Amino acid sequence: MLKKLFRRISANMAAPEYSGPEGQRVYAVGDIHGRLDLVDELLARIEADIRARPLATIGLCFLGDLIDRGPDSAGVIDRLCSLGAFPAKTLFLMGNHEEVLLRILNAEPHLAYDWLGYGGDACAESYGVSPSALQAMKEERIAEVLREAIPAEHIRFLEDMGDTFRFGDYLFVHAGIRPGVKIEEQQPQDLRWIRQPFLSDGHDHGCMVVHGHTISEGVERRPNRIGIDTGAYRSGTLTAAVVEGSDLRFLATGE
Repeated sequence: MLKKLFRRISANMAAPEYSGPEGQRVYAVGDIHGRLDLVDELLARIEADIRARPLATIGLCFLGDLIDRGPDSAGVIDRLCSLGAFPAKTLFLMGNHEEVLLRILNAEPHLAYDWLGYGGDACAESYGVSPSALQAMKEERIAEVLREAIPAEHIRFLEDMGDTFRFGDYLFVHAGIRPGVKIEEQQPQDLRWIRQPFLSDGHDHGCMVVHGHTISEGVERRPNRIGIDTGAYRSGTLTAAVVEGSDLRFLATGE
């Protein structure tokens, strides 16, 4: 009897409702990976959406992995550095790909050659550097060549990225969070790199986590997280989550 009662109560329990701050809206953009063409298309869609639904306070948050894999990492960074006139306040979170590039620029050993094999070759090429030439160099020299090729403004842009953005009941991060750890005690390693146990964990995190990092065919909606990395560099679909009050919707390229 108690088991039946528990099941009946559980079935009638409403799922938690998540909401952003009243009178505010945020657009959160998933992993770009060097696709300047898709950035331009999605920014145009977002700007049109803002014109159609004007609001006093609007944010535009990029969830990291702006670089590598796609053909124009340099163009993406250059474009995002120049959003001062965009009708939303911008915020940029660091992905694992930005972290690795910064570590390589600081000549940290045992990273550069793997980076070139995981999309860094396309990033280097976008800055006019031959990936095959880098493969023949020592790591210290790779750091020097890349620092000479990448504008200082771009490096400062990457160094100034944050790790989390809280928007009412929503938490925006690149990869996810460590389940069971307080948000304020989360470590950058997890925020930028984690997959498991975050992806399979079903517990209430006390907020709705919106993340990229792990590719899904479409937006992946779970009771405690929303994944918006739709594999833009290979699928051609770059996705943004839009949060305003209790409303949650999505914009994407190719629609």
